[in-house]
Amino acid sequence: NTLPAFRYAIAEGVDVLEMDVAATKDSVVVVSHDPVLNPDICSGPKPGTAIHSLTLAELREYDCGARKNPLFPEQIPAPGARVPTLEEVFELGRGNAVEFNVETKIFADKPELTPGPEEFTQLILASVRWHGVASRVILQSFDPRTLRVMHRLDPSIRRAALFETDRDWGEVAREFEATQLGPEFHLVTRERVAQAHAAGLGVVPWTANRPEDWAKLADANCDAI
Repeated sequence: NTLPAFRYAIAEGVDVLEMDVAATKDSVVVVSHDPVLNPDICSGPKPGTAIHSLTLAELREYDCGARKNPLFPEQIPAPGARVPTLEEVFELGRGNAVEFNVETKIFADKPELTPGPEEFTQLILASVRWHGVASRVILQSFDPRTLRVMHRLDPSIRRAALFETDRDWGEVAREFEATQLGPEFHLVTRERVAQAHAAGLGVVPWTANRPEDWAKLADANCDAI
């Protein structure tokens, strides 16, 4: 979730960047996998601090590139990399066709970690429109609230419902007002994908990290991984 990582991915030829977003105290949408500053990868004044409790200027005091993520030993450090803003990531789309899969990390039981779903979605949409990337953005979440808000504010933007429990896919799509389904990859079957396609829904499972899993998902006719 750093600019060096996104630049590397684009240079390698990826067609979509996936990212998670939070918002600062002064209402700037930023790109971070966690709503708190993960002390394993970020160093600064108070590691473990919630991003939403900091202004952007305060957030810039943290280096989130110098430390390797212990879960990914082959990762190459990028010392000095700060938590980027969503707008900085959108800027990387100039001159190419890369798309942006933006996940709102928002939690009904932890409202202190993010703006409310209405404000959060409005902030994201303002940035999307400013950069003219509406046709290149997917909004995804495990929480249906931001997708419902986006459906109301701009139904043209694709919306992906993330889920990891075995439940009726059509029911998920209706609950989230989604245009795409993002099931945990073990839930995928060829039959379910066919049913989703028949209902006009894309299927983009996560997080498959082995070639043999990718092959199964491709064989099931998933739209992306």
